[in-house]
Amino acid sequence: MALGALSGFGWPGAAEMSAAQRLPASSPRSPEGQPQKGLDMTRLSQWVGYATTRAAIALKFAFAQHMAPLGLKSVEFSVLVLIATNPRLNQKQLGNALALSAPNLAVILDRLAERGLVARVRGTVDRREHRLELTAAGAALTARAERAAAAMERDALQRLSDAERAQLIELLHKVGAMHPGSH
Repeated sequence: MALGALSGFGWPGAAEMSAAQRLPASSPRSPEGQPQKGLDMTRLSQWVGYATTRAAIALKFAFAQHMAPLGLKSVEFSVLVLIATNPRLNQKQLGNALALSAPNLAVILDRLAERGLVARVRGTVDRREHRLELTAAGAALTARAERAAAAMERDALQRLSDAERAQLIELLHKVGAMHPGSH
């Protein structure tokens, strides 16, 4: 999302913030790595879109670092977890759940199948149906990946209490559910 496209939600009290509060820890840095002094982030920091984008960047970076040793991208992690959680899942259901086009999902599934993690199994009742299943190697890697994701979130969200973490997830799901095509 382009920062210029952010819309709508104010942050009460932003105008009354002190100068120290207007320069968050994640503020832009000079080439020497020092915070840029005098940079007023108040107007930008009030936008939910900006705050969620900044948080998403940090979480995606941490997630990628934790998944790199396992050779997984975030979409592959999501695919493996959904297959593990949903017996008899088919490719169309999976694509709808992750908002992936059929061709893009096919490429991801081919890559996971080549690694021996996922199998396409022909349906016994309807031979046209192809269910998705994890192989033994896929189930083992998914378990390792979920442990790595839990460790990443524990580290990344250490400043939040369990109640705050639950509330954050609830609020993000609520915002996501307001938009067509979100799951």
